[in-house]
Amino acid sequence: MSTPTVAKDLTKEFPRSPRETLAGYIHAARMTDKCRAVIAGTNGEYHYNCPLDRYLFEFTGIDAEAFKAFVATGADDAAVAEWITAHSKVKDRGAVVAWNNKMRDLRLSEMSLPLQEFLEGYIPKFVPKNRPVRVWFDVYDLEEGRQ
Repeated sequence: MSTPTVAKDLTKEFPRSPRETLAGYIHAARMTDKCRAVIAGTNGEYHYNCPLDRYLFEFTGIDAEAFKAFVATGADDAAVAEWITAHSKVKDRGAVVAWNNKMRDLRLSEMSLPLQEFLEGYIPKFVPKNRPVRVWFDVYDLEEGRQ
């Protein structure tokens, strides 16, 4: 493991886009940023083990607390990627690619009703007016100024 990674201060900067990959999984880099910030107490309004994080945990079979405990060791991205690869129950690269694409294309209407209801109020508050939200990841990238 190289020099431990310092947590981002999510009160001053955004986590990485959910579209960015780590260990070949979309959202894993963002989830790692949020996890590090929670551990450091610099997460601001961001939450670790949120519904999007849980999609990744459910797919991989990784336990959220075990992941957090490993990240708390100060592991850099390379070590986190290695840990995710070792602990994921998914070993077929094609299955990961298919899941990544499913998540990239996940429309709000395909989400659980509680998430749809949450986003119905969230989007008008945090997404710039007149910016269309076509898929779930648009919410984050529009809110955080990446689109």
